[in-house]
Amino acid sequence: MRRNQGLAGIGTALRLEFSGATRLTDAATAWREVAAAATVSDPIERTGTGLLAFGAFAFDASSDQTSVLIVPQVIIGRDNGQCWVTRIWPTGTTPPEIPLALRPLGTEYRISLLPGALPPAGYRDAVGEAVSRIASGDLNKVVLARDLVGRLPAESDLRRAVSELALGYPDCWTYAVDGLVGSSPETLIRADHGEVNARVLAGTVSRGSDAASDLEAALQLATSAKDGDEHEFAVQSVLASLHSHTSHLTTSEIPFTVKLPNLWHLATDVEGTLSDGSNSLDLIAALHPTAAVAGTPTETALALIRELEPFDRGRYAGPVGWVGADGDGEWAIALRCAQVSPAGAVTAYAGCGIVLDSEPERELAETRMKFRPVVEAFG
Repeated sequence: MRRNQGLAGIGTALRLEFSGATRLTDAATAWREVAAAATVSDPIERTGTGLLAFGAFAFDASSDQTSVLIVPQVIIGRDNGQCWVTRIWPTGTTPPEIPLALRPLGTEYRISLLPGALPPAGYRDAVGEAVSRIASGDLNKVVLARDLVGRLPAESDLRRAVSELALGYPDCWTYAVDGLVGSSPETLIRADHGEVNARVLAGTVSRGSDAASDLEAALQLATSAKDGDEHEFAVQSVLASLHSHTSHLTTSEIPFTVKLPNLWHLATDVEGTLSDGSNSLDLIAALHPTAAVAGTPTETALALIRELEPFDRGRYAGPVGWVGADGDGEWAIALRCAQVSPAGAVTAYAGCGIVLDSEPERELAETRMKFRPVVEAFG
């Protein structure tokens, strides 16, 4: 959901799981087979109607967390004042009922999220080591994350946290897919009838306490050489990944600042026209991981992440979104998020782009700002 518009799925008609280095390309192939075998009656024929799947993918090929495409039994959509319901069922079975009312929200809960496998002191050390590797010429940028953990009471209703995120961050993509919940400010890719667009975010500063200091913070971000370098690495990563799939690509002339309730981000919009018949799953396979969530050069950054982060990122910073039968879809990067296990274990993640000028204490403070949406939603 974004700006009170989006898609909600109920039940599971089909679940597909993937893992390893080919998880994204395997998903693209499997989805083409599912779409080709389906019989679809869609009199509305607009973006978000008909057969579609929600998806969430692991960040790293070595992750123990599976990547999923889930086709709901019932989908409720809302866009530009129109609402619709889609029902999906296996051939030969009974169509699912359309629920006339959802069960009420469960009991309120408030939990604390505490440092996990990488506490603040360890994160400062990891940032310092990353800066040393960058200074020695091993790489230009690496994104390092840390984790917070907690536990939900039995039978807690996740819709409470999801609602808090959607109401508190209406300009972000709020998502809840297979226990992965969050509100992401970053569109990885949107494919719609041959057109593609993305929003690249890299470079962050805290909002000011009043109008004057807030404006000063935005100007500081826009003119920061450190944040500008970090942002340029991310933009070039996206352009290089999309180039072979598009006939032309355009970007914002200069990065601009995006205002969220607690942060300013440096942003660039990318738009293009598909030229090779790729669907949105093909595109996320080409894009992931971008320099905004991994670093550059990519493989060197991934190796350093595995070395310095003492945990499995799971689906944090991976693609999350939906794909339709025609391959169109909307995918965000799973940021400002937490993974909730079936047993109620909550693991939240936040990370920062580390470049040569990065300071450990400042990067730690940035992770605290980025944790805020999830910490407040659960606590």
